[in-house]
Amino acid sequence: KKKTVSFSTMPNDRKINSTAACISFMLEGCELKKVRSNSRMYSRFFVLDADMRSVRWEPSKKDSEKAKIEIKSVKEVRVGKKTPILRSNGLSDQFPDECAFSIIYGDNYESLDLVASSADVVSAWVMGLRYLVSYGKHTPEAPGTGHPSLRTSWISSVFDLADLEKSGHIPVSRAVQLIKALNPGMKTSTIELKFKELQKASERPGAEVACDLFVEVYCELCTRPEIFFLLVQFSSNKEYLGLKDLLMFLEVEQGMEGVTEEKCLEIVSKYEPSKEGREKGYLAIDGFTRYLLSADCSIFDPQHRKVCQDMAQPLSHYYISSAHSACLLEDNFWGRSDISGYISALGLGCRSIELVLWDGPEGEPVVYTSPSAASCVPFRTVVGLIDQHAFTASAYPLILCLVVRCSAPQQRLAAQCLRKTLGEKLYLDPPNPTASYLPSPEQLKGRILIKGKKLPPACEDSEGEVSDEEEGWELARRLGQEDQEVPEGGGPRRLRLSRELSELVSLCQAIPFQDFESSRRGQRYWEMCSFSEVEAGRFANECPAELVSYNKRFLSRVYPSPMRIDASNMNPQDFWKCGCQMVAMNYQTPGLMMDLNAGWFRQNGACGYVLRPAIMREEVSYFSANAKDSLPGVPAQLLHLKVISGQNLPKPKGSGAKGEVVEPYVCAEIHGIPADCAEHRTKTALQSGDNPVFDESLEFQINLPELAVLRFVVLDDDYIGDEFIAQYTIPFECLQPGYRHVPLQSLAGEPLPHATLFVHVAITDRRGGGKGHRRGLAGRRGRRVREYTSTKATGIKAIDEVFRTATQPLREATDLRENVQNALVSFKELCGLTPAANMKQCILTVATWLLHSDSTPSVTLNLAEQYPPMEAQGPIPDLLRKVLTAYETMIQTSRTLIESADAVYSKLIQAQQAGMDFHKELHRIETKEGLRGRKLQKALESFAWNITVLKGQADLLKHAKAEALDNLWQIHNAGQTCGIGRNGSASPEPSRLRAPLEPIPE
Repeated sequence: KKKTVSFSTMPNDRKINSTAACISFMLEGCELKKVRSNSRMYSRFFVLDADMRSVRWEPSKKDSEKAKIEIKSVKEVRVGKKTPILRSNGLSDQFPDECAFSIIYGDNYESLDLVASSADVVSAWVMGLRYLVSYGKHTPEAPGTGHPSLRTSWISSVFDLADLEKSGHIPVSRAVQLIKALNPGMKTSTIELKFKELQKASERPGAEVACDLFVEVYCELCTRPEIFFLLVQFSSNKEYLGLKDLLMFLEVEQGMEGVTEEKCLEIVSKYEPSKEGREKGYLAIDGFTRYLLSADCSIFDPQHRKVCQDMAQPLSHYYISSAHSACLLEDNFWGRSDISGYISALGLGCRSIELVLWDGPEGEPVVYTSPSAASCVPFRTVVGLIDQHAFTASAYPLILCLVVRCSAPQQRLAAQCLRKTLGEKLYLDPPNPTASYLPSPEQLKGRILIKGKKLPPACEDSEGEVSDEEEGWELARRLGQEDQEVPEGGGPRRLRLSRELSELVSLCQAIPFQDFESSRRGQRYWEMCSFSEVEAGRFANECPAELVSYNKRFLSRVYPSPMRIDASNMNPQDFWKCGCQMVAMNYQTPGLMMDLNAGWFRQNGACGYVLRPAIMREEVSYFSANAKDSLPGVPAQLLHLKVISGQNLPKPKGSGAKGEVVEPYVCAEIHGIPADCAEHRTKTALQSGDNPVFDESLEFQINLPELAVLRFVVLDDDYIGDEFIAQYTIPFECLQPGYRHVPLQSLAGEPLPHATLFVHVAITDRRGGGKGHRRGLAGRRGRRVREYTSTKATGIKAIDEVFRTATQPLREATDLRENVQNALVSFKELCGLTPAANMKQCILTVATWLLHSDSTPSVTLNLAEQYPPMEAQGPIPDLLRKVLTAYETMIQTSRTLIESADAVYSKLIQAQQAGMDFHKELHRIETKEGLRGRKLQKALESFAWNITVLKGQADLLKHAKAEALDNLWQIHNAGQTCGIGRNGSASPEPSRLRAPLEPIPE
């Protein structure tokens, strides 16, 4: 028996890896559930007729001539719940999306709705039917019979090269190595077993194999059914992708813009293994698989591999990658200081490193953080290392956080060492007293800043007393070096600080935090505070808005609780959501928290700086870090994630007692503001070998996309000891849409060779306000009350009158956007597509129905007009009539939006600017109105809310207009491509092509 690598519900000896295999499966027939319009399901046996002209089912009350569908009458085959019957409430939750498919047939576009036992059975029927609809009964050649396919010829040529003796046979060992070289992740044992199976089945045992057997083994092992199914979907001839097919796939599925046939030819030349394919511009299954696995098709947006954000904002507007105890390779208490930890952290783009200075035995300061005196490293060695590696991974400023635990004489030596070693890199310019914000990372490129205590201006001696920081005392207690008593009355500890060290501190002067009001009134922009994890956590929970506001002007550093003696990590998201720039992580401790940190800082060329969301930077903006729902003015989005399959998954490291087989499942987690945090898991793939198939769709609502991170975790359900297999963490903003491979990593963040997850990603705007709604029947959707974002009263009459002028434009803006959104979703549903589909897919789908019609196309797109009408010639079926009506509604709502958006946008911006004119006078007006305490806070909150809502809604409207214009461009483009367009093109200018990421405007 042949071994399956497919769904367990598929017959054990079958692997669907060619169109021929699909058709032979259909000829044998299988049981499917037929869904009626009354939502009832009936089991029936479906089979393809021997002449391949029709599909029959039995038992049936109809006579046998009526219980069938002729292949020539099939207009379309849809995968998933894509018809009104399958979407109906009564059925929707009874079976997964991937187990349903529909056959649209006949002149009236009726639908036969079916549910299979597994996604594999669906794939076989859909692939086979689509082939027969395109080619009638001319079935594809099975490998090795008749005219050899592009693929068979290529594999045979590989065999011939390996057949050094030209005997027509090669040793099994050489054949195994050959297949392994062509598929690097595959286990040798898997290939050997397959050769034994097929040699036994063909009764040709021995130490050598012939070409036909080699071809068969290769096709069995190296065809991924899910990729073959995808190829068949887009291929004109169902065996390979031509340049036009590939172009369509890249534009429609992968969301790529401006793709040319020249670009497609480049891809074919790079990835197609067969010489004939490269010459003719064909991408067959092996080349297509290679392309999908390549870096050119990565899930991570290549724009983010280099610095792509505006680096000219003040330093306080960025998250800064920060290390705590970077020199440690193990835990805090038993850890050993090892300078390679610094090299590692700097190599990962870390831009803030902590150095704790102690008195050294040789009269010069040392750095060590473990109780063992033997583990200390001379300070000058560490500084030399920092000088060498400071800017290897990033050119942007490095901040050295000095925690001083040594005597004044040794501080002088430390200062001299820093000046001598770092030289010009050391930033010593005094702060500009007329500025309000810190300089930008761009201005500070290549510079090293010292964060530490500074002597007061009145002190003229060579050393003086300053308040000490709390950080580092836990270790001092363990070292037995806590010789400084806490002052009576519980005041702050005092520290003797030398002038030389004090003079090195410029833009990052450490001061103790008192309260937010004192900071607002008296803190200078170059002064910064450090918070313990516990203190910062309390502020984040009790007064998040004040912490966000504080972090707009000042840097804040959060360090781990001293109770974390195992060097575990805090969750950086808890503090990023409040705008804290420097969350100090124990880089030596792998796990979820370090995955989030490493993944997060990849998004801006891994330079160690990430620009915070605009809503957290603007001087006047309302942002609640603990919001439980969508934020004013930030467009919430839906992430549609389909986890399709896994490749070459390793065994969990700690599961030595287990057998070879893992039973994996995938958890997809969203980390971000509390409203976004969610986790969904797939089912477990049982007895699946190293290449499990999950085929499961997951959906997440993302309210603040700029702060969200997606983490994939692969776990073993049948584990002994350790369940962790692999993970990958990626910022939401870096996701590329379409079919992508996720490059899996180990717990320590190292790449796992050839281990991937195959997924499909789609991102759509969430319609309306309030909670995310699962899209159901059009009727149910229509009854949802529309929610309007409105301004809030501040209690100050003059200001409220200004904001009241925006009430009507806010309603108009919402109506314009929502009307288009609703019309789009209705049109897509009638086309049998998901809300994630683009306009080009919709037009191509309608064109496909018409081209499969016996009569000439009965519907055309008039491309002479800017808003092209879809016109019917003569009588048309009911479904097409509905599609035309939905299209017309969509075009009209889009037109209204495009033509009205600018006027409404201007009104919103005018109201926002009029409100901002009051901002400078706000404190005077508050005093005049006698607002104090809670009333004052409420007025300030409402003012910030209104400004944020007006700017946000104006931006959403501008974005909606750009999308509507983009849809028109896609309609013109698709109309010309697919043959239903007429009268040439009055296409809008294609300046819509997405430019590189723009700096985010303030």
